[in-house]
Amino acid sequence: MHPSGTDDFGRPMSEAEAEDLLRCICFKTGPPRTVGVELEWLVHAREQPEKPVAQGRLEAAFDDIRALPLNSALTFEPGGQLELSSRPAASLMECIDSTAADLDAVRAALRPAGLTLNGLGLDPWHPPRRLLHEPRYDAMETYLDRSGPFGRTMMCSSASVQVCLDAGEEEPGPLGHGRRWRLAHLVGAVLLAAFANSPVLAGRRTGWRSSRQAVWNMLDPVRPMAPPLEAEPRSAWTAHALDAPVMCVRMPEGAWQLPQGLTFRQWLRSGSPRAATARDLEYHLTTLFPPVRPRGHLELRMIDAQSGEDGWMVPLAVAAALFDDPEAAETVYRALKPLAECMDAHAPAPRNPLWVAAARHGLADQELHAAAVTCFAAALDALERLDVSTPVRDAVARFNDRHVLRGRCPADDMRIPSVAKESGT
Repeated sequence: MHPSGTDDFGRPMSEAEAEDLLRCICFKTGPPRTVGVELEWLVHAREQPEKPVAQGRLEAAFDDIRALPLNSALTFEPGGQLELSSRPAASLMECIDSTAADLDAVRAALRPAGLTLNGLGLDPWHPPRRLLHEPRYDAMETYLDRSGPFGRTMMCSSASVQVCLDAGEEEPGPLGHGRRWRLAHLVGAVLLAAFANSPVLAGRRTGWRSSRQAVWNMLDPVRPMAPPLEAEPRSAWTAHALDAPVMCVRMPEGAWQLPQGLTFRQWLRSGSPRAATARDLEYHLTTLFPPVRPRGHLELRMIDAQSGEDGWMVPLAVAAALFDDPEAAETVYRALKPLAECMDAHAPAPRNPLWVAAARHGLADQELHAAAVTCFAAALDALERLDVSTPVRDAVARFNDRHVLRGRCPADDMRIPSVAKESGT
């Protein structure tokens, strides 16, 4: 081990260096030019998805998928969920076309094994089962178990559509990073409500349209929270990240340490159990799960995975249209400003009344229904200006007609044969 005590974890850093690094990397500004998507999927038996799949069968299929020449980055979550993360694309259509091609290849590879990708926010049938046993997941499970059983559900049974958008311009205006940061937390509640798709957990209705978001809400007191929106974004996120508790301290050998109540700022100041480094800060940021995570770009994390082969395209297209078309961004920001009263005077997202209503009621909430109607109308107009293909615009229009205009979300359509009576989450 090096004299610094950090071994291969890098050079120790000071608190000032950590603050400077966070301010530099959390919002990288400039005209919005790229878009990306991260798709998580549950992997089930095609004919009988309610039946558990043997681990060996899954692992053999995953080995076949790893051999595919994909454009997207392929990873697997602790419970065997499959994730495809697109490369940053120069246009919405480039992102959709590239990701769709990768999904076609993955589905074809799963077919001989009798498996399929299932787009649901939470696995409605199977209890959490961890397939990946690595130090980081062992530490994460132990840490989250301190707050209750929901960490295991999040790790092993959840899936989402995560939309990645540029942070925006440095200057104020419809595409300015400050406006987009605030817009993300307003539109985010609408996207959560419109695409809620996880009303069932362990074969029982929970009373939430997005039980996935309810699970995230209950992970621990700090980790799933957004910073206060009234503060300047860079300063707010920097303070939030440094004052958040450390999930674990990576060690060169053996189990990772799990300090009780140690914030990253305290770790920097104390140098114990070893000196913190930039690599530790980078890892620490991956253990924070706010609904909007600034990673240079904005990562929208509140959308449940969507059913059907092209269901994932709809939230991606809607979000990109509302953020990257200046006219749509201005229209929606002005229309949604009244919703801020439900957000700013209470807790940050996702535990304020607006976000809780979105997760529990979906578009059955009248205010969120009206907001969604406005958002989808603006998005459909913007998609024409953005030269998006007719099939994608038609998919958004069908979702609008079937769900949004009727005050419904995908959770309202879900029928699970084994569902029993209502239970509380």
